[in-house]
Amino acid sequence: MSGGGDDLDGLTGFFFYMFIVHPITAWILRPGRFERKKSIMYAIGFLASLAAVKTGISMQARGPNHYQFLQVTRDSNPLEIKRAYKKLSLSLHPDKNKSPTASDEFDAVKQAYDILMDMEFREVYNKYGQDGINSNKRFDESQFFMELGIFYITWGMMAYVLTLGKKSGDARQWTFTGLIIMLVLEISIMTAQTNPLPSALFPTWTEYEAVWLLHTLFPAFMNGCRSLGSYLYVDLDKQARQLLLALQEQNKDILLVLRDVQICTQSIQANGVSGVGAPRVAGAGGVPVAAPVIGATPTGKIKELQERLQASNTQVNAAVKDIKFDGSGKSSSMGFYVMIVGYIAMSYFFK
Repeated sequence: MSGGGDDLDGLTGFFFYMFIVHPITAWILRPGRFERKKSIMYAIGFLASLAAVKTGISMQARGPNHYQFLQVTRDSNPLEIKRAYKKLSLSLHPDKNKSPTASDEFDAVKQAYDILMDMEFREVYNKYGQDGINSNKRFDESQFFMELGIFYITWGMMAYVLTLGKKSGDARQWTFTGLIIMLVLEISIMTAQTNPLPSALFPTWTEYEAVWLLHTLFPAFMNGCRSLGSYLYVDLDKQARQLLLALQEQNKDILLVLRDVQICTQSIQANGVSGVGAPRVAGAGGVPVAAPVIGATPTGKIKELQERLQASNTQVNAAVKDIKFDGSGKSSSMGFYVMIVGYIAMSYFFK
Protein backbone atom coordinates (compact mmCIF):
# COMPACT_ATOMS: atom_id res chain seq x y z
CA MET A 1 0.00 0.00 0.00
CA SER A 2 1.09 3.56 -0.56
CA GLY A 3 2.43 5.77 2.14
CA GLY A 4 0.97 8.96 3.54
CA GLY A 5 2.67 11.14 0.94
CA ASP A 6 1.28 9.08 -1.89
CA ASP A 7 -2.22 9.17 -0.36
CA LEU A 8 -1.93 12.96 -0.23
CA ASP A 9 -0.82 13.00 -3.86
CA GLY A 10 -3.82 10.84 -4.74
CA LEU A 11 -6.24 13.24 -3.02
CA THR A 12 -4.54 16.22 -4.66
CA GLY A 13 -4.93 14.55 -8.04
CA PHE A 14 -8.56 13.76 -7.27
CA PHE A 15 -9.41 17.39 -6.49
CA PHE A 16 -7.41 18.54 -9.53
CA TYR A 17 -9.46 16.32 -11.83
CA MET A 18 -12.73 17.11 -10.08
CA PHE A 19 -12.56 20.91 -9.91
CA ILE A 20 -10.38 21.73 -12.94
CA VAL A 21 -10.37 18.88 -15.44
CA HIS A 22 -14.04 17.89 -15.13
CA PRO A 23 -15.38 21.41 -15.91
CA ILE A 24 -13.05 21.68 -18.93
CA THR A 25 -14.20 18.29 -20.18
CA ALA A 26 -17.84 19.32 -19.68
CA TRP A 27 -17.12 22.44 -21.74
CA ILE A 28 -15.72 20.28 -24.57
CA LEU A 29 -18.73 17.95 -24.41
CA ARG A 30 -21.34 20.72 -24.27
CA PRO A 31 -24.07 19.93 -26.84
CA GLY A 32 -23.69 21.94 -30.03
CA ARG A 33 -20.06 22.88 -29.50
CA PHE A 34 -18.69 20.11 -31.72
CA GLU A 35 -20.11 17.18 -33.61
CA ARG A 36 -21.00 14.27 -31.35
CA LYS A 37 -18.18 11.94 -32.45
CA LYS A 38 -15.65 14.77 -32.46
CA SER A 39 -16.69 15.85 -28.97
CA ILE A 40 -16.09 12.34 -27.62
CA MET A 41 -12.74 12.04 -29.40
CA TYR A 42 -11.59 15.47 -28.19
CA ALA A 43 -12.64 14.71 -24.61
CA ILE A 44 -10.92 11.30 -24.52
CA GLY A 45 -7.79 12.76 -26.12
CA PHE A 46 -7.72 15.63 -23.64
CA LEU A 47 -8.18 13.35 -20.62
CA ALA A 48 -5.60 10.81 -21.81
CA SER A 49 -3.02 13.48 -22.65
CA LEU A 50 -3.50 15.27 -19.34
CA ALA A 51 -3.29 12.03 -17.35
CA ALA A 52 -0.10 11.06 -19.20
CA VAL A 53 1.52 14.45 -18.63
CA LYS A 54 0.51 14.61 -14.96
CA THR A 55 1.69 11.04 -14.31
CA GLY A 56 4.97 11.74 -16.11
CA ILE A 57 5.59 14.85 -14.00
CA SER A 58 4.83 12.91 -10.82
CA MET A 59 7.24 10.15 -11.84
CA GLN A 60 9.95 12.70 -12.58
CA ALA A 61 9.39 14.29 -9.18
CA ARG A 62 9.74 10.91 -7.47
CA GLY A 63 13.09 10.33 -9.13
CA PRO A 64 14.68 6.98 -10.02
CA ASN A 65 14.27 4.00 -7.75
CA HIS A 66 17.24 2.07 -6.36
CA TYR A 67 17.38 -0.31 -9.31
CA GLN A 68 17.42 2.53 -11.80
CA PHE A 69 19.95 4.45 -9.73
CA LEU A 70 22.39 1.52 -9.70
CA GLN A 71 21.55 0.73 -13.35
CA VAL A 72 20.53 -2.86 -12.57
CA THR A 73 17.27 -4.77 -12.89
CA ARG A 74 15.14 -6.30 -10.17
CA ASP A 75 16.34 -9.74 -11.34
CA SER A 76 20.00 -8.84 -10.83
CA ASN A 77 21.90 -11.06 -8.41
CA PRO A 78 24.14 -9.71 -5.60
CA LEU A 79 27.28 -10.05 -7.74
CA GLU A 80 25.83 -7.88 -10.50
CA ILE A 81 24.66 -5.33 -7.94
CA LYS A 82 28.12 -5.22 -6.35
CA ARG A 83 29.78 -4.63 -9.71
CA ALA A 84 27.39 -1.81 -10.55
CA TYR A 85 27.95 -0.26 -7.14
CA LYS A 86 31.73 -0.32 -7.47
CA LYS A 87 31.55 1.28 -10.89
CA LEU A 88 29.27 4.08 -9.73
CA SER A 89 31.04 4.65 -6.41
CA LEU A 90 34.33 5.21 -8.21
CA SER A 91 32.84 7.76 -10.57
CA LEU A 92 30.82 9.54 -7.86
CA HIS A 93 33.35 9.52 -5.01
CA PRO A 94 33.77 13.10 -3.72
CA ASP A 95 37.57 12.78 -3.94
CA LYS A 96 37.37 12.16 -7.69
CA ASN A 97 34.14 13.89 -8.69
CA LYS A 98 34.13 17.66 -8.11
CA SER A 99 30.44 18.06 -8.84
CA PRO A 100 28.56 19.86 -6.03
CA THR A 101 26.02 17.01 -5.97
CA ALA A 102 28.60 14.22 -6.01
CA SER A 103 28.49 13.71 -2.25
CA ASP A 104 24.70 13.38 -2.18
CA GLU A 105 24.70 11.05 -5.18
CA PHE A 106 27.42 8.93 -3.58
CA ASP A 107 25.36 8.61 -0.39
CA ALA A 108 22.28 7.68 -2.45
CA VAL A 109 24.26 4.98 -4.26
CA LYS A 110 25.51 3.61 -0.94
CA GLN A 111 21.97 3.55 0.47
CA ALA A 112 20.61 1.80 -2.64
CA TYR A 113 23.42 -0.76 -2.47
CA ASP A 114 22.84 -1.51 1.22
CA ILE A 115 19.11 -2.08 0.66
CA LEU A 116 19.36 -4.22 -2.46
CA MET A 117 22.13 -6.40 -1.03
CA ASP A 118 19.99 -7.27 2.00
CA MET A 119 17.31 -9.68 0.75
CA GLU A 120 14.90 -8.82 3.57
CA PHE A 121 15.23 -5.08 3.01
CA ARG A 122 15.02 -5.64 -0.73
CA GLU A 123 11.68 -7.42 -0.40
CA VAL A 124 10.32 -4.64 1.84
CA TYR A 125 11.53 -2.01 -0.62
CA ASN A 126 9.90 -3.79 -3.55
CA LYS A 127 6.51 -3.83 -1.84
CA TYR A 128 6.51 -0.63 0.20
CA GLY A 129 9.20 1.63 -1.22
CA GLN A 130 11.55 3.79 0.79
CA ASP A 131 8.76 4.63 3.25
CA GLY A 132 8.57 0.95 4.17
CA ILE A 133 12.32 0.87 4.83
CA ASN A 134 12.18 4.01 6.96
CA SER A 135 9.28 2.68 9.06
CA ASN A 136 10.72 -0.85 9.21
CA LYS A 137 7.49 -2.18 7.72
CA ARG A 138 6.91 -5.86 7.08
CA PHE A 139 4.21 -7.60 5.08
CA ASP A 140 1.37 -8.65 7.35
CA GLU A 141 -1.64 -10.14 5.62
CA SER A 142 -4.27 -8.94 8.11
CA GLN A 143 -2.87 -5.41 8.17
CA PHE A 144 -2.57 -5.39 4.38
CA PHE A 145 -6.22 -6.32 3.85
CA MET A 146 -7.37 -3.86 6.50
CA GLU A 147 -5.51 -1.00 4.79
CA LEU A 148 -6.76 -2.23 1.45
CA GLY A 149 -10.35 -2.25 2.69
CA ILE A 150 -10.09 1.28 4.09
CA PHE A 151 -8.62 2.60 0.85
CA TYR A 152 -11.17 0.99 -1.48
CA ILE A 153 -14.19 1.62 0.73
CA THR A 154 -13.21 5.29 0.89
CA TRP A 155 -12.82 5.56 -2.86
CA GLY A 156 -15.98 3.51 -3.44
CA MET A 157 -18.04 5.85 -1.27
CA MET A 158 -16.52 8.86 -2.98
CA ALA A 159 -17.25 7.41 -6.42
CA TYR A 160 -20.82 6.57 -5.40
CA VAL A 161 -21.50 10.10 -4.17
CA LEU A 162 -20.00 11.65 -7.31
CA THR A 163 -22.09 9.44 -9.59
CA LEU A 164 -25.45 9.97 -7.91
CA GLY A 165 -28.29 10.93 -10.21
CA LYS A 166 -30.09 9.55 -13.19
CA LYS A 167 -27.51 10.74 -15.71
CA SER A 168 -24.63 8.96 -13.98
CA GLY A 169 -25.89 5.38 -14.12
CA ASP A 170 -23.42 4.26 -16.78
CA ALA A 171 -20.62 6.29 -15.21
CA ARG A 172 -21.19 4.56 -11.86
CA GLN A 173 -21.11 1.16 -13.57
CA TRP A 174 -17.85 1.95 -15.39
CA THR A 175 -16.23 3.47 -12.30
CA PHE A 176 -16.99 0.54 -10.00
CA THR A 177 -15.88 -1.92 -12.67
CA GLY A 178 -12.55 -0.07 -12.87
CA LEU A 179 -12.32 -0.05 -9.08
CA ILE A 180 -12.88 -3.82 -8.93
CA ILE A 181 -10.24 -4.42 -11.60
CA MET A 182 -7.77 -2.22 -9.72
CA LEU A 183 -8.51 -4.08 -6.46
CA VAL A 184 -7.89 -7.47 -8.07
CA LEU A 185 -4.66 -6.26 -9.68
CA GLU A 186 -3.38 -4.79 -6.43
CA ILE A 187 -4.10 -7.98 -4.47
CA SER A 188 -2.46 -10.07 -7.20
CA ILE A 189 0.63 -7.85 -7.27
CA MET A 190 1.11 -7.48 -3.53
CA THR A 191 0.44 -11.08 -2.51
CA ALA A 192 2.51 -12.72 -5.25
CA GLN A 193 5.69 -14.49 -4.14
CA THR A 194 7.63 -12.85 -6.96
CA ASN A 195 7.03 -9.67 -8.90
CA PRO A 196 4.36 -10.52 -11.52
CA LEU A 197 5.27 -7.64 -13.83
CA PRO A 198 6.95 -8.86 -17.05
CA SER A 199 10.69 -8.28 -16.74
CA ALA A 200 11.00 -7.67 -20.47
CA LEU A 201 8.64 -4.67 -20.28
CA PHE A 202 9.28 -3.41 -16.74
CA PRO A 203 12.81 -4.53 -15.76
CA THR A 204 13.23 -2.04 -12.91
CA TRP A 205 9.64 -1.55 -11.72
CA THR A 206 8.73 -2.69 -8.23
CA GLU A 207 5.35 -3.81 -6.92
CA TYR A 208 5.12 -0.58 -4.96
CA GLU A 209 5.49 1.52 -8.13
CA ALA A 210 2.90 -0.54 -10.01
CA VAL A 211 0.32 0.02 -7.24
CA TRP A 212 1.26 3.71 -7.09
CA LEU A 213 0.58 4.02 -10.83
CA LEU A 214 -2.86 2.38 -10.45
CA HIS A 215 -3.78 4.75 -7.63
CA THR A 216 -2.52 7.74 -9.60
CA LEU A 217 -4.50 6.95 -12.74
CA PHE A 218 -7.79 6.08 -11.03
CA PRO A 219 -8.95 9.70 -10.39
CA ALA A 220 -8.45 10.45 -14.09
CA PHE A 221 -10.38 7.32 -15.03
CA MET A 222 -13.25 8.12 -12.65
CA ASN A 223 -13.66 11.70 -13.83
CA GLY A 224 -13.49 10.58 -17.44
CA CYS A 225 -16.31 8.13 -16.73
CA ARG A 226 -18.34 10.89 -15.09
CA SER A 227 -17.93 13.28 -18.01
CA LEU A 228 -18.57 10.77 -20.78
CA GLY A 229 -21.37 9.03 -18.90
CA SER A 230 -23.30 12.27 -18.46
CA TYR A 231 -22.73 13.24 -22.08
CA LEU A 232 -23.83 9.89 -23.51
CA TYR A 233 -26.88 9.63 -21.25
CA VAL A 234 -30.22 9.51 -23.07
CA ASP A 235 -33.41 10.21 -21.10
CA LEU A 236 -35.71 7.62 -22.68
CA ASP A 237 -38.65 8.59 -20.47
CA LYS A 238 -38.47 12.21 -21.62
CA GLN A 239 -38.18 11.23 -25.26
CA ALA A 240 -41.08 8.80 -24.94
CA ARG A 241 -43.21 11.61 -23.48
CA GLN A 242 -42.24 13.89 -26.37
CA LEU A 243 -43.14 11.18 -28.86
CA LEU A 244 -46.51 10.61 -27.24
CA LEU A 245 -47.25 14.35 -27.24
CA ALA A 246 -46.32 14.57 -30.92
CA LEU A 247 -48.59 11.63 -31.72
CA GLN A 248 -51.38 13.22 -29.68
CA GLU A 249 -51.11 16.48 -31.64
CA GLN A 250 -51.06 14.53 -34.89
CA ASN A 251 -54.21 12.68 -33.85
CA LYS A 252 -55.96 15.98 -33.08
CA ASP A 253 -55.10 17.33 -36.53
CA ILE A 254 -56.41 14.19 -38.18
CA LEU A 255 -59.67 14.36 -36.25
CA LEU A 256 -60.18 18.06 -37.06
CA VAL A 257 -59.58 17.61 -40.78
CA LEU A 258 -61.73 14.48 -40.93
CA ARG A 259 -64.54 16.41 -39.27
CA ASP A 260 -64.27 19.14 -41.92
CA VAL A 261 -64.26 16.50 -44.65
CA GLN A 262 -67.40 14.95 -43.14
CA ILE A 263 -69.15 18.33 -43.05
CA CYS A 264 -68.20 19.02 -46.68
CA THR A 265 -69.44 15.60 -47.78
CA GLN A 266 -72.76 16.09 -45.98
CA SER A 267 -73.13 19.53 -47.58
CA ILE A 268 -72.56 18.10 -51.06
CA GLN A 269 -75.11 15.38 -50.46
CA ALA A 270 -77.67 17.89 -49.17
CA ASN A 271 -77.18 20.78 -51.62
CA GLY A 272 -75.49 19.18 -54.60
CA VAL A 273 -72.58 21.64 -54.52
CA SER A 274 -69.01 21.30 -53.55
CA GLY A 275 -69.10 23.90 -50.83
CA VAL A 276 -70.56 24.40 -47.42
CA GLY A 277 -73.89 26.27 -47.58
CA ALA A 278 -73.46 27.38 -51.24
CA PRO A 279 -76.41 29.68 -52.16
CA ARG A 280 -78.68 29.08 -55.21
CA VAL A 281 -79.18 31.90 -57.76
CA ALA A 282 -81.37 32.15 -60.86
CA GLY A 283 -79.61 31.41 -64.08
CA ALA A 284 -80.66 31.74 -67.72
CA GLY A 285 -84.30 30.77 -68.22
CA GLY A 286 -84.96 31.02 -64.48
CA VAL A 287 -83.14 27.74 -63.71
CA PRO A 288 -81.47 27.94 -60.28
CA VAL A 289 -77.74 27.25 -60.27
CA ALA A 290 -75.12 27.23 -57.55
CA ALA A 291 -73.43 30.55 -56.99
CA PRO A 292 -69.65 30.45 -57.33
CA VAL A 293 -68.25 30.42 -53.80
CA ILE A 294 -64.86 29.74 -52.38
CA GLY A 295 -65.42 26.86 -49.98
CA ALA A 296 -63.55 23.93 -48.53
CA THR A 297 -63.87 20.88 -50.73
CA PRO A 298 -63.19 17.30 -49.61
CA THR A 299 -60.20 17.19 -51.94
CA GLY A 300 -58.83 20.38 -50.41
CA LYS A 301 -59.36 19.08 -46.92
CA ILE A 302 -57.60 15.81 -47.73
CA LYS A 303 -54.69 17.79 -49.14
CA GLU A 304 -54.65 19.90 -45.96
CA LEU A 305 -54.66 16.68 -43.93
CA GLN A 306 -51.64 15.43 -45.86
CA GLU A 307 -49.74 18.65 -45.21
CA ARG A 308 -50.53 18.54 -41.51
CA LEU A 309 -49.54 14.89 -41.31
CA GLN A 310 -46.23 15.65 -43.01
CA ALA A 311 -45.52 18.52 -40.60
CA SER A 312 -46.37 16.52 -37.49
CA ASN A 313 -44.61 13.43 -38.87
CA THR A 314 -41.39 15.44 -38.91
CA GLN A 315 -41.71 15.97 -35.15
CA VAL A 316 -42.47 12.29 -34.59
CA ASN A 317 -39.47 11.23 -36.67
CA ALA A 318 -37.23 13.57 -34.72
CA ALA A 319 -38.40 12.07 -31.42
CA VAL A 320 -37.96 8.51 -32.72
CA LYS A 321 -34.51 9.36 -34.05
CA ASP A 322 -33.45 10.65 -30.63
CA ILE A 323 -34.67 7.45 -28.99
CA LYS A 324 -32.90 5.20 -31.49
CA PHE A 325 -29.76 7.32 -31.73
CA ASP A 326 -27.84 6.14 -28.75
CA GLY A 327 -28.94 2.57 -28.22
CA SER A 328 -27.71 3.12 -24.68
CA GLY A 329 -29.08 -0.14 -23.31
CA LYS A 330 -27.07 -2.36 -25.62
CA SER A 331 -23.95 -0.21 -25.72
CA SER A 332 -23.70 0.23 -21.97
CA SER A 333 -24.31 -3.46 -21.36
CA MET A 334 -21.76 -4.38 -23.99
CA GLY A 335 -19.23 -1.99 -22.42
CA PHE A 336 -19.90 -3.53 -19.02
CA TYR A 337 -19.35 -7.06 -20.31
CA VAL A 338 -16.14 -6.00 -22.08
CA MET A 339 -14.85 -4.57 -18.81
CA ILE A 340 -15.70 -7.76 -16.94
CA VAL A 341 -13.89 -9.87 -19.56
CA GLY A 342 -10.90 -7.53 -19.31
CA TYR A 343 -10.93 -7.86 -15.54
CA ILE A 344 -10.99 -11.68 -15.76
CA ALA A 345 -8.15 -11.66 -18.29
CA MET A 346 -6.00 -9.36 -16.16
CA SER A 347 -6.75 -11.38 -13.05
CA TYR A 348 -5.62 -14.54 -14.83
CA PHE A 349 -2.53 -12.81 -16.24
CA PHE A 350 -1.38 -11.57 -12.84
CA LYS A 351 -1.95 -14.84 -10.96
